[in-house]
Amino acid sequence: MQACNKWSLFLAALLFSVAAFPAAEAQVEKDASSPCASFIHSDFPKAVLSNGSVQAVVYLPDTQKGYYRSTRFDWSGVVPCLTYKGHTYFGVWFSRYDPLINDSITGPVEEFRSSDGLSSIHYNEAKPGELFLKPGVGVLRKVDDSPYRFGFAYPIVDLGKWKVRVKKDQVTFTQTLQSPLGFAYVYEKTLRLDKHQPVLVLEHHLKNTGTKAIDTQVYDHDFFMLDGAPTGPGMTVHFPFEPQAKQPLDPHAKIDGKDIVYLQELGTGPRQSAFSFLTGFSTSPADYDFTVENRNSGVGVEQTSDSPIAQLNFWSIHTTICPEAYIHVSVQPGETGNWNIRYRFFAK
Repeated sequence: MQACNKWSLFLAALLFSVAAFPAAEAQVEKDASSPCASFIHSDFPKAVLSNGSVQAVVYLPDTQKGYYRSTRFDWSGVVPCLTYKGHTYFGVWFSRYDPLINDSITGPVEEFRSSDGLSSIHYNEAKPGELFLKPGVGVLRKVDDSPYRFGFAYPIVDLGKWKVRVKKDQVTFTQTLQSPLGFAYVYEKTLRLDKHQPVLVLEHHLKNTGTKAIDTQVYDHDFFMLDGAPTGPGMTVHFPFEPQAKQPLDPHAKIDGKDIVYLQELGTGPRQSAFSFLTGFSTSPADYDFTVENRNSGVGVEQTSDSPIAQLNFWSIHTTICPEAYIHVSVQPGETGNWNIRYRFFAK
């Protein structure tokens, strides 16, 4: 009887392996033909999400092997590649990669700032050598009396603890952090592909477990790259309001009604950019709705949120276009702040 059971288990395992092999082989072939293939097969810790029409590669936080290990951007939600109908929407926009460089990062990544959007939490109050807070990164050390520099890699004191849960079409990151400053939180962020539409949703929950209020502005830098096409004529950024630029966008771009349009292709030199803080939006979440599109190819992405815009910066260079909408998040001790950002990808 025991021998029969062993033989039955052997046959079941054999049949399972035979049945599973074609599926595994098909998945390997599918990954190999994906526009994201090089990122899927990279050595960085990652999750590969799919809802059938959209495939997204998401790099995971890791203190030793992670793609990004610097101090500007939230470590969760780094997307080096997302593809829909054979088109790509994010990519490597910079020329030099180093995991410890603040801007060596891709995709719809976010940065937490101070309540005015200009510094970092508790940075201005700290003296040189003292600590300040960067949600999504951790506790950092101030090095001198100079104003906060987003491009500077401040010394890391405490990264908190990260947990990651991966499903077929979503990944959830949880960072738990306690600090000697009175700031403490549980930060949960989920990247979820809609089951029926070419949509990526970023869901955020920031629970304040400390004794001090967490008052911050957070924005998504985006780093859009539509099929890697250069920034120039044909690229358009559309808003539901008429934006007004605080500094001129010319000679490379201009505002045309509710659109930012490009007059010439941006070069690769240090002055080849179009950027400005923008005004003209209201306090309604409906104004957090902008579309970046390559009208030559019909490829684009619409970005919306359930929260209003606190301030709006626009930055673009040869390789990427970035409408940076800030959201004000204020969370009292014991409370939880919630906000969502939604990306709808399209291709004609």
